[in-house]
Amino acid sequence: MAHDGGHLRDAVGVTDLRVLRGGSGTPAVLLLHGLGATADVWDGLTPLLDRAWVAPDLPGHGGSGRLDGYTFATVAAAVAGLVDPRGTVVLGHSFGGVIGLHLATVPGVRAVVGLGIKVAWTAEELDRAAALARKPPIIHPTREDAATRFQRVAGLTGLTDDAPDAAVTRDGDGWRTTHDPGTFAVGDPAVATLLAAAPVPVVLARGEHDPMVSREQLAALVPDPVDLPGLGHNAHVERPAALLPLLAA
Repeated sequence: MAHDGGHLRDAVGVTDLRVLRGGSGTPAVLLLHGLGATADVWDGLTPLLDRAWVAPDLPGHGGSGRLDGYTFATVAAAVAGLVDPRGTVVLGHSFGGVIGLHLATVPGVRAVVGLGIKVAWTAEELDRAAALARKPPIIHPTREDAATRFQRVAGLTGLTDDAPDAAVTRDGDGWRTTHDPGTFAVGDPAVATLLAAAPVPVVLARGEHDPMVSREQLAALVPDPVDLPGLGHNAHVERPAALLPLLAA
């Protein structure tokens, strides 16, 4: 995967971002990972793309800086400067899919593809997420232990053998993930409201076996949700080529 050589200051000056990029041609693809992950989850997809692509570590993740407080809107503002005004399709997974919906009104965005967005939240689930946001990072004795924690939080257990370097860091005599637990505090994504406000086409998709969102839940929001056969929540990691028809459409 190509790298831009370092961090870049985003357009609104919110935080430093680690950004991976490559390819050429428009419309560009802006790839937004899920909660707890990093831009490296797109490693299987990016070699298959026939156009320019940009994949940031979202604020509070990987090699990107942290925010003083996290909402879907503030995270979206931090990456809005990565939209190519000549034309961009946003592909976001789960948490990143909600960020993509927030970017739907940014000039240059032509369409949004949301993969595996959890659209229905109970009060208990939101309370549990808020509690996680208040906990300090866990310090692990070894890098391997921190990598295991990263895989669990990002939902990548069994799908990846290790954690990318951007996902873990030394902390004193131990190791921790670079993910900021404060990101859990974003709250209810209010997807129906975002869809109603989107001025561009939106595709909602899920892996057929995704336990976090059902086809029925998506069908209540859009007339033609897409099921990706045989795949789970991290369909983009399990079978990257399965996402190409979504981008083509």
